[in-house]
Amino acid sequence: MAELKAYLWIAVGGAIGSVARYACSSLVAGWFGEAFPWGTLLVNVSGSFVIGFFAMASGPDGRLLVSGQLRQFVMIGLCGGYTTFSSFSLQTLTLAQDGSVGRAGLNVLSSVVLCLAAVWLGYAAAVSMSGLRAR
Repeated sequence: MAELKAYLWIAVGGAIGSVARYACSSLVAGWFGEAFPWGTLLVNVSGSFVIGFFAMASGPDGRLLVSGQLRQFVMIGLCGGYTTFSSFSLQTLTLAQDGSVGRAGLNVLSSVVLCLAAVWLGYAAAVSMSGLRAR
């Protein structure tokens, strides 16, 4: 039952984070236009700040005493729904802080290259299935 409760809290956090991401991105795009993805950049940076702050503040050495479920709600649910870039950023920082700078760099490089390749492959597969021409 406790595991189901954790999943539900993560789902609620994810829903809130997703709506916040859409609202923030839309607001910024309305202000600055869509020639550059300023909204996405703001979401990624602010989400990374929030997960870094909350991870440290609510960790074993932090000042906030919160339950494991609240940590999951905020870090996995809310931040995960808002931007998965926050998780990537925290994991990369942790690797670097643990002295695995090479692994941290590999995580950055491989994530960017592989994700760009995957989005291109997905796009190409959809174009191929639909018979459309790629832009």
